[in-house]
Amino acid sequence: MGSRCKISEWSSASPLRYRGRLPPRSFAIDTSFIMHSPKFGPIALPNCLASMSLDHALEPPVTRIPSVDRLLNHVALQELIAVHGRVRVRDVLRAHLAELRLDLRTRSAAEAEPTVIARAISSELVRRAAPSLRPVANLTGTVLHTNLGRALLPDEAIAAIAQAAREPCNLEFDLDAGERGERDAHVESLVADLTGADAALVVNNNAAGVLLILNTLAARRSVIVSRGELVEIGGHFRVPDIMARAGARLQEVGTTNRTHLSDYVEAIGPRTALIMKVHTSNYEIRGFTAAVAEAKLAQLAHEHGLPLVSDLGSGTLVDLRTWGLPHEPTAREMISAGVDLVSFSGDKLLGGPQCGIVAGRATLVAKLRKNPLKRALRVDKLTLAALEQVLLLYRDPERLAARLPTLRLLARPRTEIRPIADEVATALRKVLHSNYNVTVVECASQIGSGALPVAGLPSTGVRIDSLVARRGRNRAITDLQSAFRRLPLPIIGRMEGSGVLLDCRCIEDPSPIVASIAVLTISS
Repeated sequence: MGSRCKISEWSSASPLRYRGRLPPRSFAIDTSFIMHSPKFGPIALPNCLASMSLDHALEPPVTRIPSVDRLLNHVALQELIAVHGRVRVRDVLRAHLAELRLDLRTRSAAEAEPTVIARAISSELVRRAAPSLRPVANLTGTVLHTNLGRALLPDEAIAAIAQAAREPCNLEFDLDAGERGERDAHVESLVADLTGADAALVVNNNAAGVLLILNTLAARRSVIVSRGELVEIGGHFRVPDIMARAGARLQEVGTTNRTHLSDYVEAIGPRTALIMKVHTSNYEIRGFTAAVAEAKLAQLAHEHGLPLVSDLGSGTLVDLRTWGLPHEPTAREMISAGVDLVSFSGDKLLGGPQCGIVAGRATLVAKLRKNPLKRALRVDKLTLAALEQVLLLYRDPERLAARLPTLRLLARPRTEIRPIADEVATALRKVLHSNYNVTVVECASQIGSGALPVAGLPSTGVRIDSLVARRGRNRAITDLQSAFRRLPLPIIGRMEGSGVLLDCRCIEDPSPIVASIAVLTISS
């Protein structure tokens, strides 16, 4: 048969043959096309061809796949090489050709054409070239979301990062003395001015700061901590584990809910290195409780020649009550109370880059700086460039909320958030089918990253509920969340009850989200 065969529409006047024989009475033809052969006459196409297009049915199978070198020299692939590079195109091409060879019999000859191959590998090249770290829309209602990068940096910090990355800088060079300098010097005076401390240094996060303090001042000695302050932060990261890694021995005092000054007094001994106060920023114990204030602990520690260390955790440099937010202890309050060293994060309530700041007595900071571990924990020039600009904003407190994104998002009133929620809801109603109900609702945001865990911030969001039968509701909501994550700008919300809530507190410009929602597709 081959090229001598032709296919035409079935005619009831034509005698039918199936595989060279007359079909049985029960034979049913599933297609309206008949193949005419000079040898056998009209032949019904097999069922496997009935579901194929006519053109595909006539296409010859792949008999020979061009070589990799030949394809790479073709103009269609040369265009891809100009964008993605020869090595990357070659690797993807080899993988694609390997797939073709696995099932040659089911492939048409057209699939081995260079232009078709170029189209086939183009999408894979784009997928591989896409960065893994991508922008997302934070509609979780958590302002300082650890999984979504925590604090957003102000424009001044972003510009400083770009400049430090682009050009040489005096990271560890003293321009006045013309000799090697200390990298922490670029921010030390700012930290000291904002906290009231004598000196300061910067490491890569607050946990690193605590580790450095304990390893320097308490290696192979005891550290007194209240049982109610043995916190665990994200990722199963616990204060006792930090102490163990630092070489210090934990000495617990008091109970989970009540610790008195006498508990500390009784615990002090010849092997005691310091007293440590840990701010329970990610949980709160209420009811029958008791804790010892920093001022009293500082007096006790100093009477016994011991330093008092405060792990402030998410720590802030300003009184948040100024902007209608709940109070959180500040670094300056700790120093004023007599704390010798205080450590806190730079990328939480402070609103800067990821880092840990240790501030306090100059003699103790000098000891930390001499510890070889400090070099392993130091930050790079980009972090210091960003941190310096953020700290400079704090020198102008009247305009701080307008210029620092973290504080601006935390202090937003509900009336400012409502119009954005309305716009997002309108966009969703245009693309979601009748199986979903979209409503604008009042909700509560949270600060996040272990800061003020019981303090809710009045906000407005968009709630999406599934209207399908109860048995399929969970699947419908799961499918919707997956579709949100596949958008050009992935939308990350949160589950609330049986529906999805998109809290709009962290959205200042809804247009990118609306544009992304416009291409949302989800099965009915």
